Amino acid sequence: MLKSLFHWKVLVNIIVAAVIFCGLVWLTFRWLEYHTKHGEETPVPNVVNLTMQKAIKQLDDAGLAYDIDSGNYNPAYRPFQVLDIFPKPGARVKNGRSIYLKVNPRSYAPVQVPDILDTYKGLAFRQLESVGLKVGDTIFEPSIQKDAVIRMMFNGNTLKPGTLLKRFSTIDLVIGSGPLRNIGVPNLVGMTVAQAKAMIANNLFETGLIEHEDGKEDANDIIYYQDPAGGSIRDQGMQIDLWASKKTPAELGGKISYLNSIYRMKIDTTLAPIRYEEIPSYNDPVFTPDSDVPPTPDKQIEKPAPVKPDATKKPVDNKPTTVKKPTETKPTTSKPADKPKPKGGMTME
Repeated sequence: MLKSLFHWKVLVNIIVAAVIFCGLVWLTFRWLEYHTKHGEETPVPNVVNLTMQKAIKQLDDAGLAYDIDSGNYNPAYRPFQVLDIFPKPGARVKNGRSIYLKVNPRSYAPVQVPDILDTYKGLAFRQLESVGLKVGDTIFEPSIQKDAVIRMMFNGNTLKPGTLLKRFSTIDLVIGSGPLRNIGVPNLVGMTVAQAKAMIANNLFETGLIEHEDGKEDANDIIYYQDPAGGSIRDQGMQIDLWASKKTPAELGGKISYLNSIYRMKIDTTLAPIRYEEIPSYNDPVFTPDSDVPPTPDKQIEKPAPVKPDATKKPVDNKPTTVKKPTETKPTTSKPADKPKPKGGMTME
């Protein structure tokens, strides 16, 4: 076995295979040097603080590519000024290598307006400041949502959430000041349901129950009854219930009378009003130092001192005692006194 291994033919084959392997490795590296242009290097030119146009021209002349990255705007530098590059100036790179340029943009990058509608004003201010926007004027408008953001305004136009604006732009906010008191309810009878809803919203009331006569929710049905009635005095934000039908209000007199008996209860004002008489209260007289009659001091009622039981005395027997009735005295009849007799024995007839 060992003799066959060290045979001259086997050794020749091993040597030939080694030569072929070394030749392939050498050719591979030579191809890599040619393909990657090994040894052909170009120094990176210093284009920092140049304008973007001049920096691109120098890189093109040096046979280098470029990628531009516009970072955050810095007002301390000129617009489109090259702030930094990578690789650093003087580094040797191959021809065609991309050089990354960090350029100062023309202005601040646009930011997206956050959705702050129906949000408390304090929280809305913080959200706008966090994205780089400023709060301008705060306009208060009657609304049910007190201290909540109703609308956003920019240059006099309504601003929608998600709009892109320049950083540090100023936004005006319309904030609710709360509902008004004692406001007249609009008359909605004769309008369609869609028109009534718009009228209710414009007067800052809330749409309550909407009852359709046929049970179908048709926005073109005509309002024939409402509660509270038109012209009533209510506070903004209260609900207005509606009754709608495809018929006109004149054709629904019976239905309106029935609803009036429920929602328009009449109070009899012909009855005499109940009078409540108040008992006059008399205050104690107050004497001033100038008055002649001095005030009488309040007499204090002395409470009797409690009697302490004497230990030496015997306990009194609390047996019931019989009380003798007093003897009744009968009235005595006195006889009339005798008349005096006349002297001399004379008798008078």
